[in-house]
Amino acid sequence: MTAAAVMLAASITACGDDSDGGSGGGAKTLTYWASNQGSSLEFDKQTLQPELDKFEQQTGIKVNVEVVPWSDLLNRLLAAATSGQGPDVVNIGNTWSASLQATGAFLPFDDATLDAVGGKDRFVPAALAAAGAPGQPPTAVPLYSLAYALYYNKKMFADAGIAAPPTTWEELVTVGKKLTTGQQWGLAVEGANIAENSHHAFAFGQQWGGEWFDASGKPTFDTPQNVAAVKRYIDFMAVDKIVNPSNAEYAQNQSVSDFANGKAAMLLWQAAGSAFKAQGMAPDTYGVAPVPFPATTPAGGKKVNSMVAGINIAIFKHTKDKDAALEFVKFMTSDAEQVQLNKTYGSLPSVTTVASDAAFQAEEQKVLASVLATSAAPLPQVAEESKFETLVGTAMKDLFADAASGKPVTEAAVKEKLSDAQQQMGS
Repeated sequence: MTAAAVMLAASITACGDDSDGGSGGGAKTLTYWASNQGSSLEFDKQTLQPELDKFEQQTGIKVNVEVVPWSDLLNRLLAAATSGQGPDVVNIGNTWSASLQATGAFLPFDDATLDAVGGKDRFVPAALAAAGAPGQPPTAVPLYSLAYALYYNKKMFADAGIAAPPTTWEELVTVGKKLTTGQQWGLAVEGANIAENSHHAFAFGQQWGGEWFDASGKPTFDTPQNVAAVKRYIDFMAVDKIVNPSNAEYAQNQSVSDFANGKAAMLLWQAAGSAFKAQGMAPDTYGVAPVPFPATTPAGGKKVNSMVAGINIAIFKHTKDKDAALEFVKFMTSDAEQVQLNKTYGSLPSVTTVASDAAFQAEEQKVLASVLATSAAPLPQVAEESKFETLVGTAMKDLFADAASGKPVTEAAVKEKLSDAQQQMGS
């Protein structure tokens, strides 16, 4: 558990304790922490509220929602898990499943519990596999399925005489330099977003032949392969200078806004289309392609260009009305809501029953589905995974800050940061 989570545990309020369901009867109220899926917290609130109203009309159960930024979500979840106080139902990044499962604070989705929300067979198997450690009941069920893609501005590419999106990192740097001019930058990154940083560390690490944990679950952060992988990502700013130094401070989807508003020509992101639309960017103005690979595969490198991304929905054991919480999870993963919500966010459904719906046949969704099926790998489902994200993501945040200030980001500097992060794993 991070120090920030310990501090938050002392101050977090008992948001879920206003439920007067259970044996008391009367109206039931649930508190729901939703993750930030769209262009802003307010966009998500406006997206979710009509659905929550619909749920209340159908069931009489009121749901109070708070949309939590990704930069805060993990610490707040850990704090709530420690304190036993917090919401009833939460969204979690699927990469945190095993870590949150290890806290023992969440309701296990055993076969009977899965039956209460529609049955195990409804869910996409790969998505359900990223909901907890192997051999244990899932700690959540999938809600939105995602993968990373490369988004590019078609007009900027055409104006620069670039005919196709890059397929290698070397090509991305070459075209990125052509596209970096005036107030326009080749690539936007989210340099202070710890989760984003760690996701790229994983995918680049796979491409460079690295692993972040060995077979026994021991951290292996500072291997030459991982050092080279992280340096390649930081170098987009530090060496190639195709990323605006101000991106070192981005932690709340500002890179998405920069792309949508014509300040950057390329972006690596998960299902960004809905966020672009919310900011007035028409779907025909950008293209979507798989994330690139190295031109020459490093020794041991894998054909992986995304983590298996997704958002799961979980229930805290401390909820005062488990049945109402399960009813809400069943509603959110119902066919109608899966189409409505994933269509809005541009993500893929987590249930098999609606995959052929017209909402998921656009270019973006086809690219994401192909990546998930052919070149995505799950982050390690080990209890220490969330600590890996926090420590490695923070190390990369610090490296971006160095790059932004003009400090050289050498292999030795990257290795030192990753070694420090690895040492902290044992503390």
